[in-house]
Amino acid sequence: MFAKRISIEQVEEGNELAPKFDAEGLLPCVTTQADTGEVLMLGYMNAEAMKRTIETGEAHYYSRSRKVLWHKGATSGLVQKVVEMRIDDDQDAVWLRVRVEGDASCHVGFRSCFYRSVPTGQAETDKPVELTYEEKEKTFDPKAVYGDAPNPTIL
Repeated sequence: MFAKRISIEQVEEGNELAPKFDAEGLLPCVTTQADTGEVLMLGYMNAEAMKRTIETGEAHYYSRSRKVLWHKGATSGLVQKVVEMRIDDDQDAVWLRVRVEGDASCHVGFRSCFYRSVPTGQAETDKPVELTYEEKEKTFDPKAVYGDAPNPTIL
């Protein structure tokens, strides 16, 4: 499915998919909502996740914390249907434009994983930076979907 990387010209201007995975076998994947362009999440793909995404038309990722392949929405039902998949110029990053069944992508319950903003232009202080919630309400209740199990992606 993936071409061997032979030359810069082949990778940057050719028509063969020849992804460059990092030392851990991963590449970053930015995922946006297809209709609005809203950034939903940043995930990582290994070769198997990329292959399954291409084959199924549904987003698959590799969980760095759990060290497993992960079909987005398999547990929650919030499946990401790929509308378009792009790879960057040197083929080491992916951009997915998706439509989400259930209209949410974050395991915390918000629509987007980027639900808080960081203030900028402020002088350095001794206190931690205070985040601002841009999404005021959760789209779903994570405990109802995932249960009371501790989140394996934290710490």
